[in-house]
Amino acid sequence: MVELSTLDWLVLAGFFVLLLGVVIMSIRRKEEDTADYFLAGRNAGWLVIGASIFASNIGSEHLVGLSGAGAQSGMALAHWELQSWIILLLGWIFVPFYWSSKVYTMPEFLERRYNPASRTFLSVISLVSYVLTKVAVTVYAGGIAFKTILGIDSIWGIDFFWISALGLVIITGIYTVLGGMKAIMWTSVLQTPVLIIGSVVILVVGLDKVGGWSEVERLNDANMHLIRSASDADFPWPGIVFGSFIIGFWYWCTDQYIVQRVLSAKGIKEARRGTIFAGYLKLLPVFIFLVPGMIAYALNAKGIISYESADQAFPTLVSELLPSGVKGIVIGGLVAALMSSLASLFNSSATLFTIDFYKKFKPESSEKHLLKVGRIATVVIVILGILWIPVMSLIADVLYEYLQSVQSLIAPGIAAVFLLGLLSSRITPAAGFVGLVSGFVLGMVRLVLLPFRESLQGTSVAWIVEMNWLYYCILLFVVVIGIMILTSLFTARASKEKLQGLTFGSLGKDTMREVVAGLDKWDYIHTVGILAITAFIYMRFW
Repeated sequence: MVELSTLDWLVLAGFFVLLLGVVIMSIRRKEEDTADYFLAGRNAGWLVIGASIFASNIGSEHLVGLSGAGAQSGMALAHWELQSWIILLLGWIFVPFYWSSKVYTMPEFLERRYNPASRTFLSVISLVSYVLTKVAVTVYAGGIAFKTILGIDSIWGIDFFWISALGLVIITGIYTVLGGMKAIMWTSVLQTPVLIIGSVVILVVGLDKVGGWSEVERLNDANMHLIRSASDADFPWPGIVFGSFIIGFWYWCTDQYIVQRVLSAKGIKEARRGTIFAGYLKLLPVFIFLVPGMIAYALNAKGIISYESADQAFPTLVSELLPSGVKGIVIGGLVAALMSSLASLFNSSATLFTIDFYKKFKPESSEKHLLKVGRIATVVIVILGILWIPVMSLIADVLYEYLQSVQSLIAPGIAAVFLLGLLSSRITPAAGFVGLVSGFVLGMVRLVLLPFRESLQGTSVAWIVEMNWLYYCILLFVVVIGIMILTSLFTARASKEKLQGLTFGSLGKDTMREVVAGLDKWDYIHTVGILAITAFIYMRFW
């Protein structure tokens, strides 16, 4: 159990006071219309966009789950945290399509490229993925962290896991509903430095206790390498290289949860620079989240600390290592991570349901009515995510591995549909819809069968659950691409007029002029800098 000093409580109190001030400021500035509520009035600058992308991505599942992955498998999952270059793809290549089309959501963009059926189905897939991954994982990680750190088993007979997790969900939900996207993006500017500072404290203290970096490398040994053998049961290098790209492309370039931030930009230049700033920030998680897990493993091996499961690595570091006076900073960082992820999730879910479902079928609805519908949809998503938590333990033993394994089943179909749709005008509307449906169905077949893998041994479908999860992700991506190309050979193409500005070969002159006009040497310098740092990390831990 952590004993918080007066200074710790003052730090936490100060954090919440600042957060309350930012929320009040955002509420006073917002307008009651959907563009302002869901996209911050399309007036966000690069600093806010970059901080919001990072804060939205980094949730309590990173502090708890990524640290757990570091404790169990070392650098293996670092590939997912070295995807700054994919964020750059969003800013340099995809932003001109998304921002210039003035869409609210990614499903809305697919409707323009393909057909209304594709829009509706992607909305369904996105909402399902939020329930299966983001809501459940974030709430679960927050509950584990606070129960372990504070050492409280129950209050009034209620498991403290649920009290802490649901309490933060309610607090976050209140300011998300009241402040909308402006509150989320401006609180991200506050939460991001708190999150980073708290994590750096853990890193520094942990390295000191374990005896320095050389001890971490010695005790983790083979787990220090990014690239594993092609025959590795869990993380074969072909699967890691290509599978992580497929998942990363889906997440950073096509998922509403992330792309909604660049849709809030003042213009293409601000959106691109926001992704560059986020690219720099995304270089940090390996060192401030995953490495502490490896430090926990080393400390456990030396008998300095002990924990029962890998996902308790981070909470154990906080509870057993931190000196009085800095625990408040780290706990504040954990609170910031949980709240920023949940707030972004709530708003994205509300946007998807309100714009892609409700407004589509009831276009006469007023702005005030649409906002009310979005808030109700948010509550439903949260409840479904909480109900899914008990099932998570049946799918993967480590939280971060669970997150990636489920995303590996959702990502391939969506990634294939977006990639082929932008690359070629020959991909037909029917092919887009068929690709989405086939990718989702084939992914869900494996997800449904996974809890029964032992009883399926020796059957004709056993290969579906026995195949390495990364190889299955790649296979699924290739199969969907094949299905789409084959379908396009036998179905009608969309007209050139409909595809104007929606494929690489049809971007309008006005859009290209705006892209070129906003460029200067620093865009190139920072982009090259991010790529160089990423390459250095790969060479160092090869």
